[in-house]
Amino acid sequence: MSGPAAPRAGSRSAQRVGPVKALARDPRVLRVGMNAWPPFLFSGIHVQHIAEDFREVAVRLRHTPLTSNYVGTQFGGSIFAMCDPFWMLMVMRNLGRGYVVWDRAAEVEFLAPGRGPVGTTFHLTQEVLDELQVRADDGDRVLRWFDNEVVADDGTLVARVRKQVYVRRARG
Repeated sequence: MSGPAAPRAGSRSAQRVGPVKALARDPRVLRVGMNAWPPFLFSGIHVQHIAEDFREVAVRLRHTPLTSNYVGTQFGGSIFAMCDPFWMLMVMRNLGRGYVVWDRAAEVEFLAPGRGPVGTTFHLTQEVLDELQVRADDGDRVLRWFDNEVVADDGTLVARVRKQVYVRRARG
C-alpha cells in the first residue's frame, strides 16, 4: 500500500506527508524523485510524465531480466507496483490539505503475458474530483474505484488494475 502510516485510532489530525516528500510539490521534482526511488528504479519502472496539475501521469515498465518472472514475461508484482501509488497521489494533490486520502484496496487481472515493455496512463477528471469533494464535504467517508489498463507497445492489453481510494474531510 502507498502512503504514510495510518493515524492512531481516534486521531483527529489532518493527513501528513513526510518532510522529504513534501519538497516534491513540483511535478518535475516528484517525477525525478520517483524514478530514483529504489522500489521503482530497481523494478524497471519509469515515470515518464506528471502533468503540472497532477491530473495525468504516464508510467512505463521496462522488460529486463530483473523484471521478468520464471517464464520470461513481465513479473506481475512489477506490473502492479507500476500502478500502485498514483491514484492516491493524484487525488491527494488535487483535493489539498483539507482531505485525508488513502489507498484502501486493489485488484489486478492479468489478461496476456507482457513479453516486452508495458505502460499505462492515469487521467483524473474535474468531475471525479467534484464528486469526491461533494461527498466528503457532506461528512461521508468516500470509497471510489479507479481503473487502469496496462498495455504493451504493440497494443496488447496485458492487465487491468483497479485501486480503491478512501477520501474524507480532515477533522481538526
